[in-house]
Amino acid sequence: MLVGVPKEIKNHEYRVGLTPAAVKEFVSHGHEVIVETLAGDAIGFSDEMYQQAGATIASTAEQVFEQAELIVKVKEPQPNECKMLRKGQTLYTYLHLAPDPTQTELLIASGATCIAYETVTDDRGGLPLLAPMSEVAGRMSVQAGAHYLEKAHGGSGTLLGGVPGVAPGKVLVIGGGVVGTNAAKMALGLGADVTILDRSLPRLRQLDDIFNGQVKTVFSTVDAIEHYSSKADLVVGAVLIPGAAAPKLLNREQIRAMKPGSVLVDVAIDQGGCFETSRATTHQDPVYVVDDVVHYCVANMPGGVARTSTMALNNATLPFGLALANKGPKQAMLDDPHLLNGLNVHEGKVTYKAVVDALGAQLGFGYTPAKEALAG
Repeated sequence: MLVGVPKEIKNHEYRVGLTPAAVKEFVSHGHEVIVETLAGDAIGFSDEMYQQAGATIASTAEQVFEQAELIVKVKEPQPNECKMLRKGQTLYTYLHLAPDPTQTELLIASGATCIAYETVTDDRGGLPLLAPMSEVAGRMSVQAGAHYLEKAHGGSGTLLGGVPGVAPGKVLVIGGGVVGTNAAKMALGLGADVTILDRSLPRLRQLDDIFNGQVKTVFSTVDAIEHYSSKADLVVGAVLIPGAAAPKLLNREQIRAMKPGSVLVDVAIDQGGCFETSRATTHQDPVYVVDDVVHYCVANMPGGVARTSTMALNNATLPFGLALANKGPKQAMLDDPHLLNGLNVHEGKVTYKAVVDALGAQLGFGYTPAKEALAG
């Protein structure tokens, strides 16, 4: 199979779909790989390294999309990329379709097979291709929050760790999954006063064990969110409903009740954000202020540490990518129900229920089960 890797074009996105080491794996399995020039150059993966791994270098993205049977990316395709996709081609990347009607319409129109990293599952009910970026984003959320708490960057001038004689800053993490756990680890490491809210009592018990009682674990209710957010210096939104739009956990009135100069970091912004006042920002222009509260809503947070993120992502995506190339996409998905769960769009049909629930009525499409779509 001919595998293509275009250069990412989203604002300040330096990650790349395949590292040279991953390319070498595909080549060793008898596949050809074409990589757009400078696709990984910004993070130390030169064209020469890709050539040494066995790839061919393309001078334009158009060449990659025109030739490749399997397109491997990181971020969701931008409109001009969607328009280069075609029937018979497979796209393997993050999609986050539920809050993105434009991309959804374009992918339906393309006729391509579109597999979303964020909805591939595993035997434990986890999301193995989302997890590495969730780990990165969780850790970055506290770094970013600490930075924007500094007075010169619009914050209240609070040091999360405090100093002897001065109480540490208060960090509220809403959601105790992969993002929330990693955010809590970083905040605790800085010496902050950390509280995690979650709606799962078993998960709260696990977190209590993980942190040995050093982090407060609280069952999430509207009252708890209101109470703890009003006292927090930094709030990290870390909730996820797989493939669906994120629930809005803090409304405008609750945000208005927060301390002036406090910081909101919305890690769920890829799925539409979990705060009413959230809107996607970029690494170039990462924050804005609403009601004296600093909002950090960068939609590709892990892109800020692109080298680490790329290697972590490739570790997770490579086995599934090889299966797609070795068996062909249809057979690979039929053989693996977890990979099949990643299928969101196939030849004009939407195959992921949460996307249909979010956009079907608006855009006029219905739900087709993945196996039924592949059989057609």
